[in-house]
Amino acid sequence: MSDSPIGVVIATRDRADTLAVTLRHLDDLPERPTVLVVDNASTDHTRTMIARHFSAVRLLPLPINRGALARNEGVRALDTPYVAFSDDDSWWAPGSLATAVRMLREHPRLGLVAARTHVGPGQDSDPLNDALAGSPLGHVPGLPGRQSLGFLGCAAVARRSAYLDAGGYHPLLFFGAEETLLAHDLTARGWGVCYCADVVAHHHPAVGPRPHRTALIRRNEVLTAWLRRPLPVAVRRTWALAADARHDSGARRALRGALVRIPAALRTRTPLPDRIEQAVRLVEGASS
Repeated sequence: MSDSPIGVVIATRDRADTLAVTLRHLDDLPERPTVLVVDNASTDHTRTMIARHFSAVRLLPLPINRGALARNEGVRALDTPYVAFSDDDSWWAPGSLATAVRMLREHPRLGLVAARTHVGPGQDSDPLNDALAGSPLGHVPGLPGRQSLGFLGCAAVARRSAYLDAGGYHPLLFFGAEETLLAHDLTARGWGVCYCADVVAHHHPAVGPRPHRTALIRRNEVLTAWLRRPLPVAVRRTWALAADARHDSGARRALRGALVRIPAALRTRTPLPDRIEQAVRLVEGASS
């Protein structure tokens, strides 16, 4: 059992071969983190692969696919004060987890470190890197880097207590652009979310179009507005999606998914504090 102060949570489903690559990279890290795989009811050889080749990896099998909520299960199951997240196609650069731990220890208000992400064999810069590095929110006293209101799920290191305080990923979203809501909730609870370029994650996603994922992202962008943003913003976002749905099948799928979930969003709706809403608008204005 590792005595490292940081653990890595991986949510996976039916991707045993790519997961094995990730686990090999994590096994080579000098930080020797505890690694916990939360299996979203895989039907392939994921569980036997872990048992056969990665005996030090902890496995938390779920009876159903819980999407991004599997990460919540993983955080609750770990007892390390800091938790990094990988997907089954991503891993951490050597030394990066130690850097993140140092930042979190030195800055008690820091709730989550958003890492710089290198994509694919060519280590291309993920477009989100520039957006986070150029956040108009700037530097905040008591935090180590530029404040952000977003991050990439497979390139984040969280203070476990902050993650749990914010409630983790929201059950209504399930999967797709779920990070935005968590970043907002962390900030609303007084936790800092900062981009730190010295913390590096490697991401090797599958190539090619993923229309189903795009529809989930658009659906969840609308639901996030209904959950946290002023009602006029939520209405405008829904109306814009409906306009696109007239000529785009993916938008129609996203709209149908949003409409059946909006009543639940209204029942659990908690608008952001005014200061956070103003920060969100500042970030949106900078990216438009």
